[in-house]
Amino acid sequence: MPNLKEIRNRITSIGSTMQITSAMKMVSAAKLKKAQDAITQMRPYSIKMQELMQNISSTLEGEDAGGNLTKTGKSNKVLYVVFSSNRGLCGGFNSSIIKEVKNQKSKNQKEVCILSVGKKAGDILKKTNEVYSNNDSIWDDISFSNASNVVNKIIKSFLNNEFSEVYLVYNQFKNAATQIVQTERFLPIELPKGEKLNSDYLFEPSKKEIMEDLIPKSLRTQFFKAVLESYASEHGARMTAMHKATDNANELRNDLLITYNKARQASITKEILEIVGGAEALGS
Repeated sequence: MPNLKEIRNRITSIGSTMQITSAMKMVSAAKLKKAQDAITQMRPYSIKMQELMQNISSTLEGEDAGGNLTKTGKSNKVLYVVFSSNRGLCGGFNSSIIKEVKNQKSKNQKEVCILSVGKKAGDILKKTNEVYSNNDSIWDDISFSNASNVVNKIIKSFLNNEFSEVYLVYNQFKNAATQIVQTERFLPIELPKGEKLNSDYLFEPSKKEIMEDLIPKSLRTQFFKAVLESYASEHGARMTAMHKATDNANELRNDLLITYNKARQASITKEILEIVGGAEALGS
């Protein structure tokens, strides 16, 4: 059994750890509220964008609406845009993304390249995959313009036939305790199919020109939505992980306090017995 000093040091150390995990939980909870509000506001806009594309594309009657962005490239490479975090201590948030990428690679017969949005996934995947680009700084300033810059680079690479397909791999936010790993196709874009509009609209400019302008906007919206989903999921996962870590540390500290009290009681009892024994020896 460890001595009293060692137990006291462990209790102090666990108490310090509890303060850190509790503080991190509070910080993530505050950031999660803002991130959750942002993704809640973003989802209706994204859905409305898809409805608009569906309404217009349903009236094109076989016209080449999206240009090269709707056609699969001739390259033998596939690009996976992987969203992870720059920091750890967020449970299985990063490991689930890495596991999904490895699973997709095993099923894909083409050469897989990685565009990492976050250091954690990039540091691990670069050991086994060709990391096409790192965009870790996007988490330092989350904005639509920064996300659009990354999308523009992806579109340019796709149009240059560097990749035949592009996929997004990210955690979709459900609640603070649940994040769902999503793998969705980014390019070539699939125009939604639906019933034709009954109303007779006049389009200015032409429907084809509108779609060619609308598709890049839709891609930027889709990418920024994935950024917000991943950001909210990260703080939800970190808040949950820090909550569990605080509870475990509190339980461990309570167990150590019981052990410490037992050891202290045994030490006091031993000292009393030594004093009584010494008194009896002197009396005899």
